[in-house]
Amino acid sequence: MRVLVWHVHGSWTTAFVQGAHEYLLPVVPGRGPDGLGRARTWDWPASAREVTPEQLRDEDVDVVVLQRVRDLELVREWLGREPGRDLPSVFLEHNAPGLEEGAAPVPCTRHPLADRDDVPIAHVTHFNRLFYDNGRAPTTVVEHGIVDPGERWTGELARAAVVTNEPVRRGRTVGADLLPGLAEAAPVDVFGMGLAGLHERYGLDPDRVALYDDPPQAAMHAELARRRVYVHPVRWTSLGLSLLEAMHLGMPVVALAATEVVEAVPAAAGVLSTRPEVLWDAVRTYLHDEDAARLAGKAARAAALERYGLPRFLSDWDHLLGEVTR
Repeated sequence: MRVLVWHVHGSWTTAFVQGAHEYLLPVVPGRGPDGLGRARTWDWPASAREVTPEQLRDEDVDVVVLQRVRDLELVREWLGREPGRDLPSVFLEHNAPGLEEGAAPVPCTRHPLADRDDVPIAHVTHFNRLFYDNGRAPTTVVEHGIVDPGERWTGELARAAVVTNEPVRRGRTVGADLLPGLAEAAPVDVFGMGLAGLHERYGLDPDRVALYDDPPQAAMHAELARRRVYVHPVRWTSLGLSLLEAMHLGMPVVALAATEVVEAVPAAAGVLSTRPEVLWDAVRTYLHDEDAARLAGKAARAAALERYGLPRFLSDWDHLLGEVTR
């Protein structure tokens, strides 16, 4: 099957293109949002190949995985076909509701495809499907899958690890304001994109909080595994792939009990709470009890492999793509 899919979220796409299909990845001059092409920092198989908009006209596309409303326009422009009517289509919704500028209050956020019944919406979490107003659109959930980085946790550094992108801009949404409290409990290493200005914005002591801006994924996994505990202070998101990757690495988890996290992280894998002081106490415990951290990390890895393993993810997508093309 030839699947047209945009490179929007690198970690998700890395898992998706591991399947048995041919994946057509649009590429445009300058590699802008309409066509990033293949990833530069992930090892994708040869079956994931770049195509220009001009080349797409000559491709026999079987199905398209849409991820933005803009993708609907591009299919019409580049292929001359209407998604859902002339071309089997799925709209993959990555995000939790209410994050778009000007969005309605969360319980009332109406999905952009809510008024269509010819393009099913595939949510990545059950939480998202529940909280969106999906209207008359058919919906399903295909939970995340992770390319297993292996059980690599050593916990040799008695430090907490956080992965977040653009915390200065996104602020309370990703729990950036909670970092000062975390830094009182443990020295912290923050990994991600757009970290410049984080110390200044939240009054963080560089001796307590170190920043690792935009590391390659493989290097980040290696460094995360050396930290004692993974902390997920995010208030509102879909379900962070970095959290699932940390669990695959065998890291114990301390996280805000918000959105889908309460489903993804079992009790044996760490500590979840809506009270920051409970979370910081848990971080201190893991820093001083390496055996407890090791046991929680093993439980985290077992849970992640069972629920978010790559074979289940690819099987679910094969089933869904088969349904919409039948």
